Amino acid sequence: MQNIDIAIPEETPDKTSLHLKVADILRDKITFGELAPGMRLTERVLCEELKVSRTPLREALKTLASEGLVELLQNRGAMVTPMTLADTAQTFEVLSVLEGLAGELACARADVTAVAELRQLHERMRACYQLGDREGYFELNQAIHAQLFLLSGNPVLASTHDKLNLRLRRARYFANVSQSRWDRAMQEHDLIIEALEAGNGKRLRALMEEHIRNKCDVVIAALLSSGAVSAIGSPATTGLALKRRAARGKRAPRRGESIS
Repeated sequence: MQNIDIAIPEETPDKTSLHLKVADILRDKITFGELAPGMRLTERVLCEELKVSRTPLREALKTLASEGLVELLQNRGAMVTPMTLADTAQTFEVLSVLEGLAGELACARADVTAVAELRQLHERMRACYQLGDREGYFELNQAIHAQLFLLSGNPVLASTHDKLNLRLRRARYFANVSQSRWDRAMQEHDLIIEALEAGNGKRLRALMEEHIRNKCDVVIAALLSSGAVSAIGSPATTGLALKRRAARGKRAPRRGESIS
């Protein structure tokens, strides 16, 4: 987690990026649960904590609102956007298609060097897995998925993914997973990197889509058991994830274990 003292040194003439630094810190606080879903964000308290004036704070909140992490309340400040099962499931549904397409395109467009660099990231993630370092694993997992989108060679696809992923990042981290699910996630990543190295686009697309659907199952189960969501939402979409989980006999994740 970043240090909250973000004051820019006096010798730095350009302070236009201050609101971006504030946004980065608040984004992490939301992602890692320090600022919980539905929590009211009080300007006075945040300004004191972050040692900034109201102007950069308000600009930061606008940035987070554009990412769907914060809701701006007319004449009433702001609040952390509540998580709902419907929104989470529907976002994962779109993300699975995007990830599959990115994988297929990456197979066709990535060069040997780029693939080798992704393999290095994969092995670093494996080291975190072997050490039981879930936070390190989470960060490298996110980096690998982001890199696949860069390798797709489609900036529009990558940009769309980035926006959706920001909405899901806190749900992914918040959700607690069992060791068995973490083991399976690592195995899925082994298959993903092998398909990329083999240049098998159709297989990689199928693997990526299934990988994201599995993540959706775990996240929905965790949110249901934790009480972190504000409403069940549309049964049509969330029900699909619940039926998949029930069919596979997955138990609700244990608390105290972070998402893979």
